[in-house]
Amino acid sequence: MAETHFGFQKVDEREKARRVAGVFSSVAQKYDVMNDLMSAGLHRLWKKFTIELAAPRPGERVLDVAGGTADLSSAFAPRVGPRGEVWLTDINNAMLGVGRDRLLDEGVLTPVAQCDAEKLPFPDNYFDIVTVAFGLRNMTHKEQALAEMRRVLRPGGRLLVLEFSRVWKPLEKAYDLYSFKLLPWLGEKIAGDAESYRYLAESIRMHPDQATLKAMMENAGLERVDVFNLSAGVVAVHRGYKL
Repeated sequence: MAETHFGFQKVDEREKARRVAGVFSSVAQKYDVMNDLMSAGLHRLWKKFTIELAAPRPGERVLDVAGGTADLSSAFAPRVGPRGEVWLTDINNAMLGVGRDRLLDEGVLTPVAQCDAEKLPFPDNYFDIVTVAFGLRNMTHKEQALAEMRRVLRPGGRLLVLEFSRVWKPLEKAYDLYSFKLLPWLGEKIAGDAESYRYLAESIRMHPDQATLKAMMENAGLERVDVFNLSAGVVAVHRGYKL
């Protein structure tokens, strides 16, 4: 079995999948609260920016990969309207359950599917928009996931990846202090789980930087790939097209 990274640790690929599942099962019920605390609410603006870049139109089909608690699916649904489709997907059942319940509470009736981004159960050339927000870095075979997301896009469709990235160099020391000291403390106090938020900080450091992810998307066959840095590079949005 090949090895991969779980945060800073080297583990075999099946072990990573098990551990990532454990992280998100542990934090699912407090996920939205922790996101607000960790980002001082900025994650909502980052996601809004991503949706505006996606520019959904009435009648379009949207796939929300690793959609978790359904922030993006909830926002996309009224934009594509009753003639469109929004699929909320996640590999983790606990996260997907939170997202499904939220959509139902909001009166949004949209399909929900538990599936692996590396093996998407959708036909070729089906979706106008595919998004993945804060999910790509947890995937074992990122190149395979990107290729799958491109496969299900129709020609002219766009993929948007919102993910933690490489912060502006003068801010690195302060960001490290925040990531490795404050985040685990918050995780313990709010979610009762310091280790999951320690993994979060480590997984961000192991994720490809802006230029590397851009090249990975191009290698997967996406074209006209743009990079938008937000909050001094704490996060970045990559947008690519299937032409």
